[in-house]
Amino acid sequence: MKTKIKKVVLAVALLSPGFATFAADEPFAIVIHGGAGTISKANLTDEQIKEYKAKLTEAVDAGYDVLEDGGSSLDAIQKAINILESSPLFNAGKGAVYTWDGKHELDASIMDGATMNAGAVAGVTHIEHPVDLARAVMEKSEHVMLSGAGAEEFALTQGFQLIPANTFDTDHRYQQLLQAKAKITALEKNNYQAKLDPLDLDYKFGTVGAVALDKSGNLAAATSTGGMTAKRFGRIGDSPVIGAGTYAENGVCAVSATGHGEFFIRYQVTGDICARVKYQQKSIIEAADEVINGRLSKVGGTGGVIAIDGRGNIATLFNTEGMYRASRKSGEKPVVMIWREE
Repeated sequence: MKTKIKKVVLAVALLSPGFATFAADEPFAIVIHGGAGTISKANLTDEQIKEYKAKLTEAVDAGYDVLEDGGSSLDAIQKAINILESSPLFNAGKGAVYTWDGKHELDASIMDGATMNAGAVAGVTHIEHPVDLARAVMEKSEHVMLSGAGAEEFALTQGFQLIPANTFDTDHRYQQLLQAKAKITALEKNNYQAKLDPLDLDYKFGTVGAVALDKSGNLAAATSTGGMTAKRFGRIGDSPVIGAGTYAENGVCAVSATGHGEFFIRYQVTGDICARVKYQQKSIIEAADEVINGRLSKVGGTGGVIAIDGRGNIATLFNTEGMYRASRKSGEKPVVMIWREE
């Protein structure tokens, strides 16, 4: 009699709308990045390397914990990025670079692979976690991208608290601004037009991002950045542009990019990678390699991507000296790297 009761209870549980629909052994994984560029080993002390890797580990573990508990890929990547946005080590949120005028203009985007919905913000100056506002745009508005004062007006309608712009100030980023302005000013006095690319990679790059696959098979991607050092004229890069800096589609892939945004926009980098997976049946590694080390490199585009497919396969490709990155798959320990070989 007791056995029959147990079977009935189990049957009811399985049919219940509230019963989890994923299997315990379904693969799940998360990958994050903290930017790419000329990350020279000679310019980083052992202590700095430890700091970067510790923060990357903290962020990837936080996202992994969400997935392990059955949480969504959207929640996982948002939590991971929040940690990176709060760290002065990275060019997003607290560690954002300065514009030419000594201000901060933050961009972010997020995309849900299950619904193909997306949200983005550009040029916000008083939002502590821009990726949070990007998600609010996706879920609480009819739009995909909002910018500047309008985005912050929308933020107020959603209960966000605006914070002082100097919250994002850091001394080392300010010193970068002074160095960049001095270099640009010198070039402008010496036939600037002949030098189309005056800044080193470290001035151009700096982004954080995350992609994840949850136990329900849903993919998601998000990217957040402070932009380019000494940028002018309200310049917006690829990070808030869906298909350039961020893309996700269930059963195909989720990608977040970091690099010279103008190239990533023109060549639709994240969308192109997913299209190769979807229509040419390329592996996620092969597709990312073709775009980053093939198509992009041929035209001088530099940077990298993190990507994950619907089976939990991971790709972290870059054509620069290094890329801060970390990944963690179901049942495994985190893998944290800066250079190709460590």
